[in-house]
Formats: sequence, structure tokens, C-alpha cells
Amino acid sequence: MSAHVPSRSPGWPRRLVHGVLITLALVFLVCFLVLPLLTVFVEAFRQGVAPYLASIRQPEAWSAIRLTLLVAVIAVPLNVVFGVAAAWAMTRFQFRGKALLGALIDLPFSVSPVISGLIYVLLFGTKGWFGPWLDAHGIKIIYAVPGLVLVTIFITLPFVARELIPLMQTQGSEEEEAARVLGAGGWQTFFRVTLPNIRWALLSGVLLCNARAMGEFGAVSAVSGHIRGLTTTMPLEVEMRYNEYDYVGAFAVASLLALLALLTLAVKTLLEWRYGDEIASHAPGGH
Repeated sequence: MSAHVPSRSPGWPRRLVHGVLITLALVFLVCFLVLPLLTVFVEAFRQGVAPYLASIRQPEAWSAIRLTLLVAVIAVPLNVVFGVAAAWAMTRFQFRGKALLGALIDLPFSVSPVISGLIYVLLFGTKGWFGPWLDAHGIKIIYAVPGLVLVTIFITLPFVARELIPLMQTQGSEEEEAARVLGAGGWQTFFRVTLPNIRWALLSGVLLCNARAMGEFGAVSAVSGHIRGLTTTMPLEVEMRYNEYDYVGAFAVASLLALLALLTLAVKTLLEWRYGDEIASHAPGGH
């Protein structure tokens, strides 16, 4: 009588591959995401809590925080209006130049932020195309808050639109057409039918847009002039402090940026957890 040799489960190669892939993903995230993020907070508190708080309380830091929030408060709502309008046009109408509009929406993704900032310097700088006219009328854009807002709008322009367009294409326009047949006006249709259907994608786009607006460095650096207390946002303040060998101060401000990013992620995750079923029902492929 031959001994019975237990056979391996036919699904073990797949489970092994799954385990290896999950392990590799976790190692990659820890090495390239978690550890660098932890380093920011470790360096910020290296000399203790008191130096950390002293760095945050400096007038330059508060000025950078206020300016960062101001730029985001202006840029994000404008991009929400543009994103909704662009998504509506791209998904509800057929017109000549539609492909060009889609390419223009994606343009900020492909252009270097520094180049984006330099474009605005070329347009609105003292020796730029419109610079002499602006100077003659006392209007200052470059090295001032308007320049920061303009480049931030440009950099963050695609985020809301690109969250909405795939969803609205998948959903179609049947419900909106039904509302119009029943006598609803354009605004009634938008607020009672369209907006409820896209609100989760819209919120996701707003969160991503806001996070990028607060963290933008390259384009803002090109148009800010690094005027401390006037045109330095939080990323620029981090750079200036680091170049001045104020490492605790640099990492202290950087930690605030990281906290804002983590807060954005936490809000997004909480909403997805709390309203997961409803979000899934409005996502592409949902029912």
C-alpha cells in the first residue's frame, strides 16, 4: 500500500502571488511615503515642542499660512465653477472643437509648473506683453497676490473637471431630459437632478484641487518674487527657512502642510466610509 501524499491546493500559486504583490506594495508605501512623512514630523520636533511652537508663531509663518489659505479660497471655487461648466459642455453637447477643449483641460498636467509660472511672467511682468499697460494703470499682478492666484488656478484647473467628466459620461442625460419634460427649468434640473448625482465626484475634485492649491511650489515661486510677509506661501516659506539653515522652522511649516494634506485625506476617507454605498451607486458602473 503506497503512502498518501497530500497535494497542494490548486489555488496556492494565486494566493502566493497575491501575498507577494501586497507585501511589495506595503514595502513601497512605507519606504517612499510613510517614512518621509514621519521624517518631517521628527525633524520638526527634534529640538522639542517649545522651538516648534516658536517657529510657528513667527509673523512670517502666520503670513504664509494666511496667504496660502487666501489663494486656495479664491482659486478652488473658481475651478469648481469652471470644472462643472466644462464637464457639462463635454458630456451634454456635441460641438466643433470638443477634442481641443478636452486637451486644453489636461494641459496643466503636461506643462511643468515652473514653465506655467514663467508664462505668466511673460504675459504680465514689467517687460511682458501686458506689463507696460498694467504699470500705467497701477495694476500689479506679478510679485503680488493676483499672480499667485492666477498660477494656482492654472495648475489646479483640471482636477474638478476630470473627476466629473467620466461620471457624467457614464450617467448619461436621461434623468435631466425627464426633468425637462416634466417642466423643470435649467437651474431646477441642475440643482435637483444633476448636482445630487455628481456631488461625490465634485467633492472629491474639490478636495484634490484644494490640496494641490495649498501645496503648489514651482509656479508660485516663479511669480512670487519671494517677498517675505507679502508673497510667500507655505511651500515658499519652507524653502526660504531651509536655505537659511533654519531646519526646525522649515520642517515646522512643512509639518503644517503635511497635516493639511492628511486632513484632506481623512475627510475624503471618512466620507467614503460613511456614504460608501451611495458613492458607489453614483460611480461609473454603479446602479
